[in-house]
Amino acid sequence: MDRGERLKNIIEEKGYSVMSLSRESGVPYTTIRSMIERNLTNASIDNVIKICRVLGIDVESLIDQRNGVVAEKKTSYITKPTISLPLYGDIAAGALSTVEPVTKDNVEYITLPKNMLGKYANRRDLFALKVNGESMNKIIPNGSYVVCKPIEIEELKEDDIVIFSHDSEYSMKRFRRDEENQLLIFSPESTDRKYHDIVIPYDTMNDLKIYAKVIWYAITLD
Repeated sequence: MDRGERLKNIIEEKGYSVMSLSRESGVPYTTIRSMIERNLTNASIDNVIKICRVLGIDVESLIDQRNGVVAEKKTSYITKPTISLPLYGDIAAGALSTVEPVTKDNVEYITLPKNMLGKYANRRDLFALKVNGESMNKIIPNGSYVVCKPIEIEELKEDDIVIFSHDSEYSMKRFRRDEENQLLIFSPESTDRKYHDIVIPYDTMNDLKIYAKVIWYAITLD
């Protein structure tokens, strides 16, 4: 199997198209097509590295330095498997607030090592948010980043941290059920006592939407 065919097969195996790989790697669509068609001959090492990072493979699995496939100096660079996630703006971790819409034209991406996400490393529906607010600051301070997976309310477990909306406004809180009193409770975990539980009776759930469960977060320390 030649190198171009191998690259094409890996792209498909990883669930990408040339267009989506171009978008996530930053390598132009036409450049990736040329790399495939020309079997990586004279391909830039920078572009190969960018593509390998998104695909989660080692550079050495695509280039044969002895035959001069890459027109750059010999390198022993080996990438770690990574995943690129769409960053869908800010989520309030305080009082409920309106989230600015994110469209395909203004969405940004962040890249993380796959091994940080554990059993979720190969999911294709994950997304990231930046936390704005102090109501969860005992765990997730203002300015932190969270990674989320879409989830239905029936799948939630006690103490999950969830992204939800009520009356078309959004927040992030700790979730629990009170079956005896037929209540859904979304609780803050904050050093600021002004934040209180958001309590939603079962019979007023029509305006409630559960979007996602937080599965990972990163904290920036001062």
